[in-house]
Amino acid sequence: MTQKFPRLFLILLAVLFILNLVQGYFTELIYDEAYYWYYAQNLDWGYFDHPPMVAFLIKLSSFLFDGELGVRFMSCVLSVGTYLILWELIDNPKKKDYVIHFFLLLFSMTLMNAYGFLTLPDTPLLFFTALFLLLYKRFLNNPTIWTSIFMGVVMAALMYSKYHAVLVILFVFLSNLKLIKDRNAWLAVAVALVCYSPHFLWLYQNDFVSIKYHLYERPNQAYSFTKFTLGYFVNLVAIFGLLFYWVYLSLIKTKSTNKFTKALLYLTYGVVIFFFISSFNRRVQTQWVIIISIPTAILAFNHLIENANSRKWMYRMGIVSMIVLIYARMWLVHSPLLPIIFETHGNKQWVSELNSKAGDIPIIFENSYRSAPMYEFYSGNSTFSLNNHMYRKNQYSIDDSEERVRHKKIVYVTKYRKSGDITYTYPDGTVFYGVFMNDFESYRKLECIVEEPHEKSTYTLKVYNPYEFDIPLEELKYTVAYSNKYKQVKEMIPLKVKPESSSEIILKSKDTLYFQFELPKPKMENHGYFRIGIAENGLLPGLNGKPVKLKE
Repeated sequence: MTQKFPRLFLILLAVLFILNLVQGYFTELIYDEAYYWYYAQNLDWGYFDHPPMVAFLIKLSSFLFDGELGVRFMSCVLSVGTYLILWELIDNPKKKDYVIHFFLLLFSMTLMNAYGFLTLPDTPLLFFTALFLLLYKRFLNNPTIWTSIFMGVVMAALMYSKYHAVLVILFVFLSNLKLIKDRNAWLAVAVALVCYSPHFLWLYQNDFVSIKYHLYERPNQAYSFTKFTLGYFVNLVAIFGLLFYWVYLSLIKTKSTNKFTKALLYLTYGVVIFFFISSFNRRVQTQWVIIISIPTAILAFNHLIENANSRKWMYRMGIVSMIVLIYARMWLVHSPLLPIIFETHGNKQWVSELNSKAGDIPIIFENSYRSAPMYEFYSGNSTFSLNNHMYRKNQYSIDDSEERVRHKKIVYVTKYRKSGDITYTYPDGTVFYGVFMNDFESYRKLECIVEEPHEKSTYTLKVYNPYEFDIPLEELKYTVAYSNKYKQVKEMIPLKVKPESSSEIILKSKDTLYFQFELPKPKMENHGYFRIGIAENGLLPGLNGKPVKLKE
């Protein structure tokens, strides 16, 4: 072991692992972690926003620990694994002389640092990207059947981590087009498809809800060079922190001397260019480009070994980065260290305040798939996110959480009211109001399907009831929400629908009723889409229909 990994390397790795464990234990969850913890309460082959790997890791962690570490333990393990694999991927015989430089380089990469203890889909994405590159390197040297099988399994694990992991596979393939004639490469693809087939089946059974959301239904905004494209370049700097100059310098200086180095260059440039093009359509989030941290770590470390001037400056700036990031990690736990409120601050406090006033009564959060799981994690009480026309669909839209609050006495929580039975305050000062409701009843899973108009403005509306019970039509009111071309809702109008059969008074279980309606004219200009929603029992209309593009 010490022949491959020097003693100093193992000591520093152990220190990092302990640091991440301590950090994971004392840092409150961020909202996305709470949401993925909610995933893990019901393991499945897929979820609304992401594939299931993040939920699987949290479930494994929960078998070993409670609380925050019960969410994050496997992230700490995978982080150690990523460091080990990256060290193995570097062939330079001088590397044992620069162990400290290696750790300073990786520790300075801001998101890689954070994902050393936070549990997000990008955590396994980083680990499996590194593992895939290790297997691909071995495949290039010795393309055995077993290497192909293992590579196929890891390709599937990549895709189970995050959908845009497909970019890793795609750009590595593009760096070596001769793979298309390689039987062992096709074996790896076949194994990957077999391993990924349960998720394909889940997507089919759930009407490809994840794909449709990410590609078609996700709201956007008008293009802004500052927010979109310039913001993207800021993200490219932010992921490498103070070492960004030398990381990109090493990328530019590296020549494609072999197939593996070529794969690293194709992967890095490919992802950077792909999201640069995407930045002209939508805002690119920082973590979307995190996968370039793996190939650039290899390129940058090889560069610093061979370049004394870069090595000197990377060492100096690495030390500064380490000090800054350790201070930032302390701030995640102890908010007074900086005059900024972050997601890890005050969650236990607001949950405790709300819980003291609501007791064990289930909480329904209006338009907040973030607050609902956070409250449930820290209180242990049932929650539900009731999504209306001003929000977006999420995991609460497709799972059975609605049944946990049906016909129960609940507290309906929103920040849009100006009064209520109870109040509580977020750490940022936002005041929320809660209203007690008896015998709560919602029908958020009713489906509205709009067919092409028979005439210029007369549409057919199909309303399907997926529930195990009948629903009186008198409890339902219809609305049409108009949005701009970026799918941002700007106007809502009550909608009159005419049933095809006037004798229908009940929408039976697993049945569909047909209605006719004329689309009312909105006041807004430049409208792009409309969406039909159903308001039940005095609630705001839901997201029952899909956005329908209006013809110009």
